[in-house]
Amino acid sequence: MVSRHAVMRVARPTDNLEALARMYCEGLGFEEIGSFRDHQGFDGVLVGHPHHHYHLEFTHHHGTSVGRAPTQDNLLVFYIPDDGEWQRQCGLMSEAGFIAVASFNPYWDECGKTFEDIDGYRVVLALRDWTA
Repeated sequence: MVSRHAVMRVARPTDNLEALARMYCEGLGFEEIGSFRDHQGFDGVLVGHPHHHYHLEFTHHHGTSVGRAPTQDNLLVFYIPDDGEWQRQCGLMSEAGFIAVASFNPYWDECGKTFEDIDGYRVVLALRDWTA
């Protein structure tokens, strides 16, 4: 019997498909796990991590411009409890072209660092473990 796991996909449009996918792969250690061209007028790239059951889908609709993130509080948050790993990941985010910014919600500046991608969407690297 094949083992199946729940998978979460976060999808969003972009005007910068290739550059954005590259940023997330280089900055977060994701890999391109799929792509498509001209599927009913859409191009897309899926990026994910081979050891986690989630991935991101970036799409671009031909002839459409989507602009930047609607607010400064559109976040993906990753919890990294190890200081050395957190520091390394922050360095990779900067090298990949993410810009370190002050968080809209000051809580995230207290426990981590916020980065903005080329579309204005933000990624928080929290230096802590996740607890419910």
